Amino acid sequence: MNLYDNNNRCRQTHNHEIVGSTKMAEECEDRHNHRFAAVSGMAIPLPDGNHVHELFTNTDFFNNHYHHIEGRSGPGIPVGEGKHVHFISARTSVDDGHCHMFVFASLIEDPSV
Repeated sequence: MNLYDNNNRCRQTHNHEIVGSTKMAEECEDRHNHRFAAVSGMAIPLPDGNHVHELFTNTDFFNNHYHHIEGRSGPGIPVGEGKHVHFISARTSVDDGHCHMFVFASLIEDPSV
């Protein structure tokens, strides 16, 4: 996959849908998780020819709070037929006195093709 144009500038090639849930946080009656859905940023080329994506979004609301999610995916992981996904593992912002870990894989880059 060539992520550069003829002038060696990075070009947008694709992005990924992201859907997930955070891991549980807190104890007792406040134990909960959050859901989120987003679209990744543009492909960021790596020296080895692979690429990563950045993600910036918010979770849903629960008990009067939400969390900000930001992170960078790992490199593309081939899944066959020229398609790939990305693995992401990070933690949310600290809000309402706690944060959540989250781990997920992106959806394939263009499900219609």
